[in-house]
Amino acid sequence: MKIGIVTPYAYPMPGGVNDHVGSLYRVLRARGHDVRIITSSHGLQKASEGDIIRVGKGFSVPFNGSMGTITLSPTYLGQMRQILERERFDVLHYHEPFVPFLSLVTLTLSTSVNVGTFHAFGGLSISYEFGKRALGHYANKLHGRIAVSPAARHFISRYFPGEYKIVPNGVEPARYQRAVPIARYRDGVPNILFVGRMEPRKGLIHLLRAFRKLQRDGVRARLLIVGTGPGDREARRYVLTRQLEDVEFLGRVPEAQKAQLFKTADIFVSPATGRESFGIVLLEAMSAGAPIICSDIHGYRGVVRRERDGVLVEPGNADALAASIRRLIDDPQLRAQLSRAGEERAQLFTWERVGQAVEEYYGFVIRRLAEQGQLPAGFSAPIPPPPGPRVRTASER
Repeated sequence: MKIGIVTPYAYPMPGGVNDHVGSLYRVLRARGHDVRIITSSHGLQKASEGDIIRVGKGFSVPFNGSMGTITLSPTYLGQMRQILERERFDVLHYHEPFVPFLSLVTLTLSTSVNVGTFHAFGGLSISYEFGKRALGHYANKLHGRIAVSPAARHFISRYFPGEYKIVPNGVEPARYQRAVPIARYRDGVPNILFVGRMEPRKGLIHLLRAFRKLQRDGVRARLLIVGTGPGDREARRYVLTRQLEDVEFLGRVPEAQKAQLFKTADIFVSPATGRESFGIVLLEAMSAGAPIICSDIHGYRGVVRRERDGVLVEPGNADALAASIRRLIDDPQLRAQLSRAGEERAQLFTWERVGQAVEEYYGFVIRRLAEQGQLPAGFSAPIPPPPGPRVRTASER
C-alpha cells in the first residue's frame, strides 16, 4: 500500500512521537509498503528530502506540562491538495491528529483511509474540553483510532468517545543489548541513572531529594543525569546549595551514548509525577538490563509490572524513592532478577511486533470499510486478507 504518516512535530526533531514515527516508517517499508512522512519544517530544513514531505512551519508551544508544536502556513490548502493528488495515498496515518493545523488540513482534503494514533495522557485538557465540538467533524473522518496505552485511550475517549485499538510504542532491544558499559563509571560505586527532559512532570527534583537522603544516611552512590530543559538551573542549584556529591549532569547525549549509559546503570529511576501515556524510556532501560524503579502512575503500569519487572513507588514521595533505591543497592540478587525480567518484558514490545500490529489494524479497518461499501475513493490497493496466527504484543496479553 501507499502510506502517508503525518506528524505535526517537525520530523526528525527529538521527541517520543517522532521517534515512534521514524521507527514505524522503517518497519512498514521493511514490510513492503511505499511510505512517506508528512511533517512541517522547524528551522532550516529543506522543503522535502527523500520520503519526507514538509508543509508549513512548526512553532513550539507549551502543552500538557511539556512542549508541543503547532504548524502554520498561509497556503496550506493549496499545498496539501497538490501533495495528496500527486502521492495518492491508500492510507493516511495521523499521529496526534488534533494538534493544529497540519493534520486537520490533511483530514479535510483526504480521500484516503484515515487512521489516527493518540499518544498523550493528562488530566483535564482545556483545549479539548472547549474544542471537542469543533473537532468532532475531524474525529468523524477517522476510520480507525489507535491509542498507545490504556492511559492514552482513557484520556482521549473522555473527549472523543469511540472504539480505540491499543497498539503500544515499540523499542529495538538489540540496540541497547549490544551497548558497551562506560568504563570510567565501573569503579564499584553504584550508578543511578535518570534520563528525561528537565521539567516538573518528569520528577527530577524528587530524585535529587531522595539522593540527598541517601547521602545523609551514608549510602555511597553516583547519580547520572541525562537531559536538558527549563528545570536545569533549578536542579543544578539544588545540588550546589545542598552540597551533594557524585552528581553528574551530562546534558543531551547521542543515542549511542545513551544506550551505553543504560548499560552502565545499576539502577534506572524514572520519578515522573504523571501525564505519561506510556514510558518508552522504561523499555529502553529494560532492554539494556537496567533494574527499574519508577513512579506508580497509570502510563507506567502498562510497561512495568509491580515487583516483576521493576519497583513502583508513590509519585512525589522522595522518602519512598530513597528506600527503594537503597533496597536495590543492598540486594544484588533482586537487581539481577529485575534485570532478567525486564529484558524478557522488552521483547514483547519490539518494533517488528508493533509494526505488524499496526499493519494488521490497517487491514482490519480497510476490510470493515469494504464490507460496508464505504471505502474512500482514494484507496486503490488490493484489500488485505485477514491475518494468520502471530505472536501477540504485550498490550494484547
